[in-house]
Amino acid sequence: MNQRNMKDAKPPPDPSAQAQRKGPGPEAAPVRDDLSEKSQVQVIARAASILRSLENQPAGLSLGQIAQRVGLARSTVQRIVAALAFEKFLIAASPGARVTLGPELLRLGGTIRFDIVQLAHPLLARVSNDLRETVDLATFKGDRLTFVDQVIGAQRLRTVSAVGEQFPLYCTANGKAYLATLTDSAVEALIGDDLPRRTPHTITDLTHLLAELAEVRRSGIAFDREEHSLGISAAGVAIADPFGNPVALTVPAPTHRFKRNEHAIANRLLMAKDELAEMMAS
Repeated sequence: MNQRNMKDAKPPPDPSAQAQRKGPGPEAAPVRDDLSEKSQVQVIARAASILRSLENQPAGLSLGQIAQRVGLARSTVQRIVAALAFEKFLIAASPGARVTLGPELLRLGGTIRFDIVQLAHPLLARVSNDLRETVDLATFKGDRLTFVDQVIGAQRLRTVSAVGEQFPLYCTANGKAYLATLTDSAVEALIGDDLPRRTPHTITDLTHLLAELAEVRRSGIAFDREEHSLGISAAGVAIADPFGNPVALTVPAPTHRFKRNEHAIANRLLMAKDELAEMMAS
């Protein structure tokens, strides 16, 4: 073989090099699976965000409005909406292009049962035992709260509100704890600026109330210092149940005893809030 032929001759193929050119072998399959799984999870998250965007929208939304709310391309929204509509999670809201939540969600939701009273009652009992005070559980509807459970404290002089009794939000510890979870504009829309005086200590000025709610958001604890009833003070915390419905725990006590134990009551309620969150997550 002459020098030219030696220069032009090609070496035999290197099996390892061919393997590299062909790409990863079977060992790389899990990487592709992981990517596929990640993509599927992303689609589910996007579908969930689209469903949430239609909450409290009885007239429905157009594809463009949904895309703007969830931050996705209109074409992406259109594909996901079509899949959700096929499963009846969404339906047409009008002869136009608007869609709204569908009957399949209502059917599935009707099978879910969540009893916050049953779940929280042992916690109320523990907090009451630790503080020797009454502990209340309340739920909210509109601008009122309703006591749904209670464990009465061991003290001879104690405060008791009947289960089922309703109270306003702006002058109660549990009410203010809930209001602090809302924006200022939502608070004003919910309770207005007419705050009737219940006692000489009731906050009747909306600006003053909003300033106090800002502090509640910072500390996580709300107080009623004889604002609803003379001689009774309370501390409260609010949390959402797994379906987003707000509930509140409160500890009321005669004011003279509440002042003496305010720090311990507040700390125990903040701990109880964390405990209830863990219970609902498990």
